[in-house]
Amino acid sequence: MIISKENRRTIYTTLFQEGVLVAPKNFEIKHPIMDVPNLEVIKAMQSLTSKGYVHTQFSWQWFYYVLTDEGLEYLREYLHLPSEIVPNTHKQPARPQRAMMGDRDGFRGGRGGGDREYRRRGDFDKKDDVPSGDFRPRFGRRE
Repeated sequence: MIISKENRRTIYTTLFQEGVLVAPKNFEIKHPIMDVPNLEVIKAMQSLTSKGYVHTQFSWQWFYYVLTDEGLEYLREYLHLPSEIVPNTHKQPARPQRAMMGDRDGFRGGRGGGDREYRRRGDFDKKDDVPSGDFRPRFGRRE
């Protein structure tokens, strides 16, 4: 299929910036993100897939394209970009600041508040049910 240089460059630029690309399996619409016919996006990605530059996954009537390392080098050369520029999927995410361990409102290591938070804090409602300090349970047979 013949794709204009302008549309091909738009498709490749978007793929390189994000590192991934999605396209619905509908050949008669414009692509939801780019101002390019969706058929041209699918066929351009099909071409890159056959060369081994993109990995394709199809699920629920959507195509999912992931850029490979060889594809990264190819698009860098095609778009004339320096090696310092990398796709968003290759960048390290910024780690959130962790709160101090004693801080209840900060990062809690995966433990959610939930409806049982009162048990973790120690302010129980039923103080009468707590045994006294001289209580010594016995285990074994009753006589």
